[in-house]
Amino acid sequence: MTALPLRVLVLEDHSFQRSVAVNMLRQLGCCEVFQAADGARALEILQEVGPVDIALCDLRMEGMDGLEFFQHVGKSGLVGSIIISSSLSVDLRRAVQQIVSLLGLELLGDVGKPVQSSELEALLNKRLTACAVEFEPQSAPQLATEDEVRWALKQQQLQAYYQPKFNLLTGEVCGVEVLARWMHPLKGVVSPAVFMPVLERCGLLDELLFGQMHQALRLQQQAKVQGISLNIAFNLQAVQLSNSELTTLIKGVLAHHAAPGSGLTFELTESGLLEAPATSLESLVRLRMMGCKLSIDDFGAGFSSLQRLCQLPFNEIKLDAEFVRTLKQEPRCRAVISSTLALGESLGMSVVIEGIETQEQCEQLLELGCSQGQGYLYARPMSGPDLLRWLPISSAA
Repeated sequence: MTALPLRVLVLEDHSFQRSVAVNMLRQLGCCEVFQAADGARALEILQEVGPVDIALCDLRMEGMDGLEFFQHVGKSGLVGSIIISSSLSVDLRRAVQQIVSLLGLELLGDVGKPVQSSELEALLNKRLTACAVEFEPQSAPQLATEDEVRWALKQQQLQAYYQPKFNLLTGEVCGVEVLARWMHPLKGVVSPAVFMPVLERCGLLDELLFGQMHQALRLQQQAKVQGISLNIAFNLQAVQLSNSELTTLIKGVLAHHAAPGSGLTFELTESGLLEAPATSLESLVRLRMMGCKLSIDDFGAGFSSLQRLCQLPFNEIKLDAEFVRTLKQEPRCRAVISSTLALGESLGMSVVIEGIETQEQCEQLLELGCSQGQGYLYARPMSGPDLLRWLPISSAA
C-alpha cells in the first residue's frame, strides 16, 4: 500500500461511523488521520496539529454542526478542501455545497452515507492531483497597460475570432460568436484576460466592438460568396447600452457594409440586465427595430427575474455552460434545461446550449429537445481565414 501525503480530519458525531471512516482512510494510505465528534473539538485539533488537506464532514451533529464549523474555518487556510458525508436529502446537501463555496472553501466532493471506499479513494486521488498542479510554477496573467491596449487598437492587432453555433439535429452551422484575441507581434496570441479588463476600465469597449464589426461583416460577405449564410453574434456589456449614440453608430457600420441588421445578434449577460435604465432599454428596442437579434448570455448564472425576462425585448436565451457540465451528476440540471426549453418556446425565444464538450452530452441534450448548441465538441474559436477554410469542410461533413 502506497502512503498518501495527505492529512485528513474526520468530523462525525456517530462513534461507529467515525471509526469506520478513520480506518477506511488509513487502509487507503493516509498516515495522518485526526478525528472529532463535533465542530468545536475539530477546531481545537486544528489549533493543535495545524492545517489539514481534507476535512471529511458530517453536517448534522450535536454541539457545533458542520455548517458552523465551515463558517469558523472559512478562509483561514486550516482546511484545504471539504468532503461532505451526510444522510441529509440531496437538495439540502446541494445547498450546503453552495455555502462551502461562498465561504471560500474548496468542495472536493459529496460521498453521502455510508461512505464507500471507492468513492473516497477517487476523491483522495483528486486532491493529490490538485496539489501537484498547485505546486507547479504558475504566473497569473499580467494586465497590459492602457498605452499598450490603445496602441493595439490603433494598429488593429485586436482580431476577431469566431466560435460556431450548431444545429444539433443536422450538424449545420447556424452562426458564429465573435471573440477578441490580441495578435501581438512579439508574444503571439494574447488571452482576453490580459486586455479586456483594461478596455472596460478605460471606456474602450465601443472601439473594440466597431473594429470587430468591420472585420466580421467583411467575413460575412466572403462566406456569402461561398454560399454560406452566417449570423454573427457580438458580446455587449450593459454599460455600453447607456450610450445613446450606440445604435446610430451600429447602423452606420451596417450601412457601410450594405449589411442587414437581421444578420447580427447581440449577446448580453443577464447579470448586467437586472436594472436596465430607460436609455439601455431604448437601445435594446432600437436594435430589435433594426432587425438584430438579442440574446441573454450565460442564462441561469445570474439572478434576473422571470418578470424582467418578459419585459426586455430578447429573442434568444443562451443557457450557461455549467448546466451542461454537471448534467450527468446533477439530476436537477435536466429539469432546468427542460424548463428553459419550455420557457423559450412559450416566449417565442430560441434556446442555445453553451459548453457542449462530449458526444454523451450532445445525445442527452437531443433527448431533452435541444436543437442549437455551441462548444468544443463541434469547434473551437478560430480566426477569420481559418473559419472560411473550415466552413466548406463542416458543410460536407
